[in-house]
Amino acid sequence: MEKDELIYQFQDTGLLTTAMTHSSYANEHRDQHIQNNERLEFLGDSILGLVSADYVFHRYPNVPEGQLTKMRAAVVCEKTLYEVAKELGLDRLLLLGKGEENGGGRKRPSILADSVEALIGAIYLDGGLEPARAFILSFLEAKVDLAEQGGAFRDYKTALQEIVQKNRQETLCYRLSGESGPDHDKRFTVQVLLNRNIFAEGTGHSKKEAEQMAAKAALELMGEVE
Repeated sequence: MEKDELIYQFQDTGLLTTAMTHSSYANEHRDQHIQNNERLEFLGDSILGLVSADYVFHRYPNVPEGQLTKMRAAVVCEKTLYEVAKELGLDRLLLLGKGEENGGGRKRPSILADSVEALIGAIYLDGGLEPARAFILSFLEAKVDLAEQGGAFRDYKTALQEIVQKNRQETLCYRLSGESGPDHDKRFTVQVLLNRNIFAEGTGHSKKEAEQMAAKAALELMGEVE
């Protein structure tokens, strides 16, 4: 992939060059005062965290904080960013020092993942938050869908609600049945009631997480979760 084939078109192509400059290359060309991509990587990591958190927060309105954290981690991990870098052809754009090049740095997952974060930072500086968000979503949405299809995460409350709604005569509700543990490590127990009868229960570090676990237990009893 050439520079003009990237999803985002830079006004300042120098930012793209910096995003693709590994510290090993900059160190070997100190006399040229070349900047490496580490500062852009730092910036891009923060923007990626913001956009991905915003995305899963709005896509899964009933999922508790703990599970949202797991969802975000599942799709913005090094493995995912490495795959994105390969898909974009960033491995061919990287500027590496001779030692890193000879050591297989162009195929190193950590270097390629860092280059994606640096690219996000560069896009943000060049065009602002919205172009950076659009770039992130261009791969994030597909990765979330893929993880969801593979069962990496699931909104159990919504799944249970959809099943129950098929029979209008059935009612579904959640009831807090107990709390335990010190304030810094609370455990909540929630019962899911079907037609006012206790059907299943679950526990969690928050009421929302306990509701999700209760819904999961109910789905397991229905044979909807393996």
